[in-house]
Amino acid sequence: MPELPEAETIKRDLEKTVIGKKIAEVIVHNPKVIRAPAAKVFAKEAAGASITGVLRKGKAIILKLSPDQDLVIQLGMTGQLIYPGNGKTSRVSFRLSDGKFLDYNDQRMFGGLSLLSHHEELEYIKNLGPEPFDLKSEDFKKLLAGKKTKIKVLLMDQQFISGVGNIYANEALFRAGIHPERPANSLSDREKEKLFAEIKDSLNEAIRYKGSSVDNYVRLSGEKGGYVPHLKIYGRDKQPCLNCKTAIKKITLGGRGTYFCPKCQLRKN
Repeated sequence: MPELPEAETIKRDLEKTVIGKKIAEVIVHNPKVIRAPAAKVFAKEAAGASITGVLRKGKAIILKLSPDQDLVIQLGMTGQLIYPGNGKTSRVSFRLSDGKFLDYNDQRMFGGLSLLSHHEELEYIKNLGPEPFDLKSEDFKKLLAGKKTKIKVLLMDQQFISGVGNIYANEALFRAGIHPERPANSLSDREKEKLFAEIKDSLNEAIRYKGSSVDNYVRLSGEKGGYVPHLKIYGRDKQPCLNCKTAIKKITLGGRGTYFCPKCQLRKN
């Protein structure tokens, strides 16, 4: 699933390519991915609008349309935005004023598109927790206070902190030397500070490399992100730890594959 670095990469790519262009036509190949309003209304209202800006909220991408509309794109597990697309094999195609297509692909259709007057009206946006880059270390420590949830599960909770998903929760916990099953309230202040720093560092590194193409994620151009070779723990089940050579273990937490080093990430509580 695309997380903050992948969504941010797509957002930056969109800023360079589609701002100022008009949506000449909307072709809905599969109405199931249109969440609001009804597919026919969605197509009619979006057609003719100009793209004036691009935002990102958590893992969601928002196209600001003139006059006064927000197109919220939730990529879900397998969603992709491709420009220029072919206008034929996507779930929804936006023909722009330059004659090229902005295609929304979604193989498993867990994502979706919503057209609203204000993106803040969307329930997903309303419930988002703060982003890591909007917090200070003291804020993060306060968020963790009293939380008994396993730390890795908590980090993936978008209502707790937004943008961090399975990949970067694994990475940050490994870098910080914290076992993913530790209750959040068992972490010392020093561990919390270290974890917060590693969350931001891993996200920033992934943004610099244009995201992690571990599954379906690709950049707007269709190119893969370049961060996978730099992942330190994610996807490395049974491989030697990069720090101590101990075999990496994999368990399931919150329904997601979770990787850790039994030596570097001791379970203290």
